[in-house]
Amino acid sequence: MKDEAKDVATQSIEAQAAPDGEAATKTVASRAPDGKASDAKASDGKAPESKTPESKTPAKKKRTRSSKAKAKAAADASAALEARIGHHFADPNLLMQAITHVSALKSGRKRGDSYQRLEFLGDHVLGLVVSDMLYHAFPNADEGELSKRLAELVRKESCADVAKSLGLLDDIKLGSVGSSADGRLRKSILGDICEAVIGAIFLDGGHAAADEFVKRNWTERMHKPRRPLRDPKTVLQEWAQGKGLPTPVYREVERTGPHHDPQFRVAVDLPGLAPAEGIGGSKRAAEKVAASVMIEREGVGGGNDG
Repeated sequence: MKDEAKDVATQSIEAQAAPDGEAATKTVASRAPDGKASDAKASDGKAPESKTPESKTPAKKKRTRSSKAKAKAAADASAALEARIGHHFADPNLLMQAITHVSALKSGRKRGDSYQRLEFLGDHVLGLVVSDMLYHAFPNADEGELSKRLAELVRKESCADVAKSLGLLDDIKLGSVGSSADGRLRKSILGDICEAVIGAIFLDGGHAAADEFVKRNWTERMHKPRRPLRDPKTVLQEWAQGKGLPTPVYREVERTGPHHDPQFRVAVDLPGLAPAEGIGGSKRAAEKVAASVMIEREGVGGGNDG
């Protein structure tokens, strides 16, 4: 045991004393389990080559380029959206929130991170701006007429029309549930998204910015109402009463289509007049169409301009 210890110590000293470059090639002998010394050097006298792991730099560069490309694409899309809306956001997160449906939120995020809170704010901002527009545009209109015009302009369908005109349909961020549904889901929330955008503009640019957006997109609609300001059934009934006629009677003539998507054909009757018919996705809708047909045919006033 003493001789073995002496050999090991002697070789260690020799390795340390060797000139530079040689110490790295000398190794201390070790005893193999069979008692024989083994040499760490290769049989040709050269030190074994160490394997260097493959460099990851190209992959990192590729990922970096990919990340930059995605960031640039997102920035370009956001700039294009702002251009269509007509407002540059100091806080782009407000715009992203305004077009994010609750189904797109990641687990753990609050519903308030979707467009819902902004929709609440935008709804009231829209009502205020449009009310001011109507007040100045129709100085001779009474409260009743102004209220009817306001209701027409701020209803969801009108907001959805504005959203479609701005091309917001494809910008809505939907989760897996929304993405797997058909286009009707997106259309159903277009009005909400439009109001959320108004809320985002209000928070980002103040009342002046929101006022400008609403006036730019609602002024023409204000002067050209898309539908009668009064319910056609009410107009027809008042006209009939003025003529001494009884209340119009509506009857279902036919129902077609599948159970989930029916079509109703309804007729309206008044004594001394030929029936008028209308078709709609519900009885009430078909009744309105029938009343509108009779109003137009009989030249009844009050159905198109409150």
